[in-house]
Amino acid sequence: MMRYVRERRGVLIAFGAVCAVFGVSFALYHLPVAAVGYPAGLCLIAGLIWAAWDSRRLRRRHEQLLHLSAMGADMELSLSEPRTRQEEDVQQLIRTLCREQRDTVSRMNARYADMMDYYTVWAHQIKTPIAAMTLQLSQEDTTLGRGLRAELMRVEQYVEMVLAYLRLDSESTDYVIREYDLDGIVRQAVKRFAGEFITRKLTLTYAPLNTSVVTDEKWLLFVVEQVISNALKYTQSGGVTIAMEEPKTLCIRDTGIGIAPEDLPRVFDKGYTGCNGRADKKASGIGLYLCRRVCRKLGHGISARSKPGEGTEIRIDLLQRRLERE
Repeated sequence: MMRYVRERRGVLIAFGAVCAVFGVSFALYHLPVAAVGYPAGLCLIAGLIWAAWDSRRLRRRHEQLLHLSAMGADMELSLSEPRTRQEEDVQQLIRTLCREQRDTVSRMNARYADMMDYYTVWAHQIKTPIAAMTLQLSQEDTTLGRGLRAELMRVEQYVEMVLAYLRLDSESTDYVIREYDLDGIVRQAVKRFAGEFITRKLTLTYAPLNTSVVTDEKWLLFVVEQVISNALKYTQSGGVTIAMEEPKTLCIRDTGIGIAPEDLPRVFDKGYTGCNGRADKKASGIGLYLCRRVCRKLGHGISARSKPGEGTEIRIDLLQRRLERE
């Protein structure tokens, strides 16, 4: 009500000024001033009745506008018939803004589609020489050959990160949600890094998990590969342990350099590399960020535990939210 009074203060001031003018005029001409008070009181009562009706009308209009603003681009379809020239002007402005928004979204979608097509073609093209070099190096069972194969695998992984980064916000992302054998997903990731485990003489502690999970195989595999890749990147000795904890949490532990306590809350933030990343000079701060984004899309949780000098544990909660099977 106070807000309504502030908005209508001009009318109230005008009413008071008119009453004052009549009162002063009656007093100067020695007329009964009470004759002004009676009609002024009647006008005040009528004004209060009108103000109550006007305040209710404005409140309903405010609620309608809030409802329209919550509808976003669809608000144009819910506009009622304008009753005043001002409402007609406002509705015309809304229609113009909605039309411009649709045009902007259409242009952005077209540009995004062009960019996706370009990077998809680029990824497939660059994978061809990577595969060819990997095949040629497979015949070179030397320290140099194994090292080059490991670096090529990382290049391919970075290509996959680019595609994952672009596809996450795409409406056409091909999620296939159904029940999968978790061991089948983990084994694919472990097999990809088997050469690096052997070359660097790192141990892998892994026993069958005997667990099924409702997820998307391709995207969960992407997360597991990213976590194992990070574990290998920051582990110089010891190894990696993959285990399952109740109720259904996949734990990937390493014996690496660990994460500083001040960095731990932000390791999943976009672009955040922390002390380890600044020392490494090559970290992008994108890998764990993408893992969190993918896990949220799949309904899984992901968290990190770490102690500097003792290693890091990434925990993937596969029971955070139940997903529908395909």
